[in-house]
Amino acid sequence: MYRYVLKRMAFVLITLFAVIALTFFLMNVIPGGTSELILKHTFIGLEESATEEQLAQISDRYNLNAPLYIQFIEWIKSGFLEGDLGTSFVYHKPVLHLLMLRLPATIILALSSMTIAVIGGVSLGIYAALRENKFADHLLRFLTLFGVSMPGFWIGLILILLFSVYLKLVPVAGYGSIENLILPALALSIHSLASIMRVTRTSMLETLGEDYIKFATAKGLPVNKIISRHALKNSMLPVVTVLGFQIGAMLGGSVVIEKVFAWPGIGSLLVDSIFARDLPVVQACIIVIVFLFLVVNFMVDLIYVYLDPRIKYR
Repeated sequence: MYRYVLKRMAFVLITLFAVIALTFFLMNVIPGGTSELILKHTFIGLEESATEEQLAQISDRYNLNAPLYIQFIEWIKSGFLEGDLGTSFVYHKPVLHLLMLRLPATIILALSSMTIAVIGGVSLGIYAALRENKFADHLLRFLTLFGVSMPGFWIGLILILLFSVYLKLVPVAGYGSIENLILPALALSIHSLASIMRVTRTSMLETLGEDYIKFATAKGLPVNKIISRHALKNSMLPVVTVLGFQIGAMLGGSVVIEKVFAWPGIGSLLVDSIFARDLPVVQACIIVIVFLFLVVNFMVDLIYVYLDPRIKYR
């Protein structure tokens, strides 16, 4: 097990390095000068044109004239060896400070969405399995197919239109209260809830067909005890697998959802920084998102061992 943990930690570091390198070089080959975009987002305005002198000053200040591989090596040295992620070109503040400022909002949104997705998906999946091929089962499968198919930003806009514009129950956007959290958490959780519900239903139907479940039913055990004591744990392995993927999808989806609802998290910071070509902030945001995704998947692997002790990692 210890050997497996060390291998996974090495895999995390290699993956992070590959993602950072890919992001750095892709951001630098996107059309449009980095110096000009920084000037437009900080000093002269989006509609103005930068002079050659201004461009030269910005390039010298942020060392943008150096070859790309030199810039990349310097960033790796300061970021990984010295723990300094740099200073934002646009906000003129340390990147670490910006991350600490925005990370809590993203964590709150992700945890709320995951809670809704897990509780709703597992509960509805069990309910649909117990009513196989009945009206409730058909209705839930249709709704989950809709939830899986629709993109998160479209669901977010529909929720805003329905609950904020017409019914006026919750604010359109903002941060700091439960009312502000409801719509973005719902919009971000719908896709995952639908996926978890579908997998839970299928897995539960397979488990309910096992001989030991039929034996428990023949003994006269109540359905709730059969589900909670015998069927639920054995049917959770595929659900946990999907859960790992869905957390990754949530972290990626939060980039768009945070922008739609003006939620001040890392996702909206990443989008703004990409448009402004604020490379240190873009790199740092992607590192955080990828790192969280890898850690969650590592935890999913450990949960496998708890759910099925026959699984051994080497």
